[in-house]
Amino acid sequence: MPHLYDFDQGDWTDRGLLGGKGAGLAEMTHLGLPVPPGFTITTEVCRHAMKTGELPADLWDEVDAAVSRLEEKSGRSFGGGGEAPLLLSVRSGAKFSMPGMMDTVLNIGVNDEVVEELIAWSGDPHFAWDVYRRFIQMYGDVVLGIEESRFQGVLTMLRARSGVQSDADLSAADLQRATYEFKAIVEEHRPGQLPSDPTEQLRGAVEAVFKSWTNKRAIDYRRIHDIPDDLGTAANVQMMVFGDLGADSG
Repeated sequence: MPHLYDFDQGDWTDRGLLGGKGAGLAEMTHLGLPVPPGFTITTEVCRHAMKTGELPADLWDEVDAAVSRLEEKSGRSFGGGGEAPLLLSVRSGAKFSMPGMMDTVLNIGVNDEVVEELIAWSGDPHFAWDVYRRFIQMYGDVVLGIEESRFQGVLTMLRARSGVQSDADLSAADLQRATYEFKAIVEEHRPGQLPSDPTEQLRGAVEAVFKSWTNKRAIDYRRIHDIPDDLGTAANVQMMVFGDLGADSG
């Protein structure tokens, strides 16, 4: 059995294998709705990891092939070097909805080179640096286990210095500084563990999302709602689209 299914390959009726989110994405894709392309790594992979303590050895070959298909569908390049960079999200999705209990990582694929390509592609340095700082913040928190408050402290300082109330009102220069500050925080607490290689970023995010099935808040939620612990979660890898890139986005 494959470890993953592209959204246009998945059987939307199999919520046990694809999770509720993955099954919904497959169904919307089959209906012809404008769903950003992606793929779902199955709950079987999560159950394998729960039993053995590690992900299947051949999973990453399937993931690499799926990312190549995603590049073809989107016309974008993962890791940059093409006309437009491809950035990815990784989200959990169990058979039964567990809102807010498991983890998500956004903007996977950005690094020092790709952020410059994002600036050239979008014409918007504010957008590009916001993408980069959000990735480091989420990867540092979700994958590397660094306290979220350390990143928020930087943003609080920058808002106070600039006299603004919202992160969205920070300047591009402020967001660029936040990015450098966030990288320094990660290097201080997890030296050498923030990958610049997009493939390594993706693997770290996928592993973290599967591990979040067994975090305390997820276990407590399942106990309260009588959801079996052995179901596992799927992981949905999807092309990023950006609501902050223009006024025409919902």
